Amino acid sequence: MTEQNANHDHGEHVHEHAHHVHDLPASGREKGPIRGLLSGMATTARTMTKKTSTRQYPDEKPDLPPRSRGVIALLEENCTACMLCARECPDWCLYIDSHKETIPSETPGGRDRQRNVVDRFAIDFSLCMYCGICIEVCPFDALFWSPEFEYASGDIRDLLHEKEQLGEWMRTVPAPPDLDERAPEAPEVAAASKPPRVARRNVTK
Repeated sequence: MTEQNANHDHGEHVHEHAHHVHDLPASGREKGPIRGLLSGMATTARTMTKKTSTRQYPDEKPDLPPRSRGVIALLEENCTACMLCARECPDWCLYIDSHKETIPSETPGGRDRQRNVVDRFAIDFSLCMYCGICIEVCPFDALFWSPEFEYASGDIRDLLHEKEQLGEWMRTVPAPPDLDERAPEAPEVAAASKPPRVARRNVTK
């Protein structure tokens, strides 16, 4: 077979294969742009009569659930700088500095006490994963969830908030829910309501 005959046979094969190509499904554009425009306007007219669920933020504030995890607030007077929250934090985003102060005894001959005073309490919210472990492990109720969420910043360094800002967020912390009337009395309340013990006197015979 010569090269010319081979090219001729190949051309016939390509021509036969071209007849077996299926046409693409119609996309609707063949009917003209007017029908598409009317269809879009009909959809707009239907949605205009429905009640909208979009809120015009920030003019209209959203109704957040009371247990929303927005930001962590600090009640500084309850903090003893025990470092438990910083040790349990999986992201190491808490920074705490403190010093000890000596409190003189109120009674003559009594023993002086020492307490930790918080110098710095900061949370880096660029690292925080909002797990809430620090709030759960705090034994003195110094950390709380606040639904405040408007603290975004264009600079990541501004997401490191000190104790002053954390303390200001305490005013946004919602009040705790009311206790169930059928719930048992808390052990702390029961212990505080007990009458003081009377010291026994040793009676000698």
